[in-house]
Amino acid sequence: MAGEVSGRRTPPALPGRMARVRRWWGRALGSEGHERSTVLLIAKGTLAATIAWVISFHLLHAQSPAFAPFSAVLIMQVTVYQSLLQSSRYVGAVVAGVAVQAALGFLVGPDVLTFALVAVVALTIGRWPALGSQGSQVATAAFFAFSTYVSATSTLDKSTQLGQIVLLVLIGCGIGILVNVTVLPPLRYRSAEHGIRTLAHALCDLVSDIYPALRERGLDEERTGRWRARAEQTGELVTQARTGLRMARESLHYNPRRLFRRGRAATHFEGYTAVMEALERTLRQVAALTRSLDKWSADEDRYRYGDFLAGYADFLESLSRITRVFADLDEDRLGDQTSQLHQLADQAQNCRRRLAEQAERDHLPLTDPGRPYGVLVIEAARLMEEFQYTCDVLQHHVER
Repeated sequence: MAGEVSGRRTPPALPGRMARVRRWWGRALGSEGHERSTVLLIAKGTLAATIAWVISFHLLHAQSPAFAPFSAVLIMQVTVYQSLLQSSRYVGAVVAGVAVQAALGFLVGPDVLTFALVAVVALTIGRWPALGSQGSQVATAAFFAFSTYVSATSTLDKSTQLGQIVLLVLIGCGIGILVNVTVLPPLRYRSAEHGIRTLAHALCDLVSDIYPALRERGLDEERTGRWRARAEQTGELVTQARTGLRMARESLHYNPRRLFRRGRAATHFEGYTAVMEALERTLRQVAALTRSLDKWSADEDRYRYGDFLAGYADFLESLSRITRVFADLDEDRLGDQTSQLHQLADQAQNCRRRLAEQAERDHLPLTDPGRPYGVLVIEAARLMEEFQYTCDVLQHHVER
């Protein structure tokens, strides 16, 4: 009975896993994304490693042929630019490590003291900032070179084997770069779009929570406190968005595919950069808005100036429509989306003007620091300015 109960409560794991595998491969084959990038990187790494092995083992008959495929895979970065950057650092690190071993080995001899000296010097050189993440390869190369040096039987053989290590690394890096450049070099346009979408979603969700409460005059300390906390916790999203944009821009450098993609000019990234920076500033403006609302506890004002709050709710609702378009930003539909954004921006401008007129009719205490009206009016103007600027700059880069 216990086994039956256990059997009923624990469904077979294999069908579920197979379904997840099928979905994963469906995403990899059906659309651009992380899954397809993973499959492509594995395939290119396999191709580069195989070619490097054939050359080093079958053609050169090297004693340490694994250096070539290892190097080919090591510098198979996501972007062509990173492949070139990391390969130059890696080759520099290997040359430095082999040079340290050659100098100390021939001067002192193959003993324990020499190994200790090699380790000290190699680890010290590896701290050089110019080598970046490849700094550890100085010591790795030096240790492999020491092993090769010790096993060699003559001075000529020692020199030949040390030089062969550098040659194999150069062959591996060259093959890795060649494969990465010629076999579907990655273009990360979608990374930039994803970063903007993430920020726009966060902004849209927050604004969409605020304007109904303003319209219903449902401002309480708990609710405004949550808004303020959410607005102040967007720093990580901003960092992720910047990383995505950096990868997208980086993928253009030295990438031959950019020459064959119609309608995807590099200038679009300038527009994406402006959009992202404007969204960051807008998030800060909304954060200031939530702080003002969080400090406001004059309950009677909500009813006395209810028309103003309703007008402010209409204004924020108009902004939320703009953020929804940004949250669905797609380069293939950028022309239509920019036209839609301008229409929505005009509607938001009208809402802001009506809000300013309502503030004049109600004779709001704009100069009273204990009440939020002055800050709310100023923030409305700043928010509208940022959104209008964002729509304009995106339109400008689409038309270029």
